[in-house]
Amino acid sequence: MLNILPYTKATETLNLAEKVGQLFMPAAFINDTEDEIQQLEKLIKEYHIGSLCFFHSRASAATNFEGKKKIVSNEKSFETLQNLIIRYQKAAKYPLLIAIDAEWGLAMRIEKTPQYPYAITLGSIPDDSENLIYEVGKNIAKDCKAAGIHWNLAPCVDINNNPNNPVIGYRSFGEDKIKVTQKALAYINGTSSEGVLTSIKHFPGHGDTATDSHLGLPLINKTKEELVNNELYPFQKLILEGTDSVMAGHLSVPALANGKDTPSSISKDIIRGVLRKEMGYDGVVISDALNMHAVSKNYPIKGELEWLAFDAGNDVLCFAEHVKEGIETILKNASEKAIEKSFDRIWKLKEKSIPTTKNVCSDLTNPDELNEKIAKQSLSLIKGTKDIIKTFKETEFKGLSISLNPDNHFFKSIYNNKKFTSITEINETDKVEGNILLALFPPQIKPTNNFGFTEEELVLINRLISTNNVILYIFGNPYILNHINIENAKAVVVAYQNQKSFQEVAANHFLGNLEARGKLPITI
Repeated sequence: MLNILPYTKATETLNLAEKVGQLFMPAAFINDTEDEIQQLEKLIKEYHIGSLCFFHSRASAATNFEGKKKIVSNEKSFETLQNLIIRYQKAAKYPLLIAIDAEWGLAMRIEKTPQYPYAITLGSIPDDSENLIYEVGKNIAKDCKAAGIHWNLAPCVDINNNPNNPVIGYRSFGEDKIKVTQKALAYINGTSSEGVLTSIKHFPGHGDTATDSHLGLPLINKTKEELVNNELYPFQKLILEGTDSVMAGHLSVPALANGKDTPSSISKDIIRGVLRKEMGYDGVVISDALNMHAVSKNYPIKGELEWLAFDAGNDVLCFAEHVKEGIETILKNASEKAIEKSFDRIWKLKEKSIPTTKNVCSDLTNPDELNEKIAKQSLSLIKGTKDIIKTFKETEFKGLSISLNPDNHFFKSIYNNKKFTSITEINETDKVEGNILLALFPPQIKPTNNFGFTEEELVLINRLISTNNVILYIFGNPYILNHINIENAKAVVVAYQNQKSFQEVAANHFLGNLEARGKLPITI
């Protein structure tokens, strides 16, 4: 078990440079080389780093290199993560606070670990089944503890009201501010029940953007009244509930920054002004990753961005790339009072979490049973009726899946009860007659390049729906419906995810064995 000094003792023991070091959260990567691991150990020892945030590899989207570098698979990723955390903790003079983005489980960053449903799936669950969201938060927290992680940088409380959002979308609980808030709270309460910290993000709201802040600075050109009434609503409500931390996003929001286009993560007007003074928040503020191009490309002088982020009101500098220069610049420019205040906040967060998240169990949770329950509650019939589906099922129909092998769990489960012909190959010019059960498996969850569908595939999908009797099941991001004309579809069902449990539940729905209880949390 890690021993954390009581705050009163720590504030006397650590010198000012060590206290500034506690505010830094460099990135750690499970697939680093031995040389890279030793470099981080050296950084921890020399500068008394306070926390680490774990990522998969230096080729991931979080490092701005998605698709540019080859991602190497690691069959023992979880064991590697556990061992690295132990190793980095041994290098630290004071216990490290270990963080990760695990919005839908450790699988968001670490392969071969449990994956729970995306927020958009949880957003479709009826209010009377929100205990399932609590259980998701609880299970993810258990997995974090098994790894040695104290802080899950989740959930997103962004209200996704822009269908072209390239980076939030499926990570949001939906477009309704009240439902986003209540579902986020269920997730937070489940996580907290296991003693793991959370962080609501991305303040002041990343939902209504069409730019990925990993790549550029999104502009939100709304009035302050509009933002207060919508984007800021979940943050304000959850602050009143006593949230552990707030993550400041990289967003240009002039209405909150006295007309300036300064990124919110380095804006005094937004963090010290709106968040702290107007909204009354006095807890930990953590910056979104400072390597992201929304901010990093504009500050080439090492240490300058770290200083600006601290000066704006961030207590934790996530993915800080220039630790040595950042510490030196903060020590040079900041008042001792400001340093002490941020140290006070972060150390008390350590006191709260580190003793309660000792690694008492190294076993990961099994997500299957909970995921099946969520699949049943989230399944959303958005067009047509169960009677239409029942009548269709009793006819002769053909099954066609696009972007997944026709030998999928959805078709297999149906075929065991109702024999039908699968269409294995088809192109945009082939003529198909009769009733069609169409299953769409979007190749990617993000909207870039039509969610991975080719233009030819979309043409084919739209032609089939317009010329045949089609019942459509979607196993992926429902925003794909913005590319599909479903006006002539007999019925449309959104299953949200393509895991086996979601496919089998959808098959049972088609066969008439269960009701679709979910409600689409966005407008299409």
